[in-house]
Amino acid sequence: MHKIKRPIIFILISAAIIGILAFACYLNDVSNYKKAVADITYADIDIANIPDGVYDGAYDVGYISAKVEVLINNGTIEKINLIEHKNEKGSAAEVITDNIIQEQKIDVDAISGATNSSRVIKKAVENALIQK
Repeated sequence: MHKIKRPIIFILISAAIIGILAFACYLNDVSNYKKAVADITYADIDIANIPDGVYDGAYDVGYISAKVEVLINNGTIEKINLIEHKNEKGSAAEVITDNIIQEQKIDVDAISGATNSSRVIKKAVENALIQK
């Protein structure tokens, strides 16, 4: 009976250690994600000076990513296609592209309840336009 208990105890201790390490890795990932979102800044882009065309951009912070296609026509943002948006609960942020078009600037107010996704989508648009 004593020989059976040792392997079981070893397995339980090993499982606990693996669980603790996995949780620590998860906390580190979440911390890095939050820092990446908090560190997002936007350049002041003069949209009127961007040549007509279609520009592709993307941004990824781990848990959230976005790929966009931005159409510039006569110095204005005419259309933004959200090609891909990987998110957790940030689907509501997808309307931010309409706000960017309406205001003709990237740094528009975030969508309430989807702030992180809003920031990532705006950064993807910026990345598209700085490639001009």
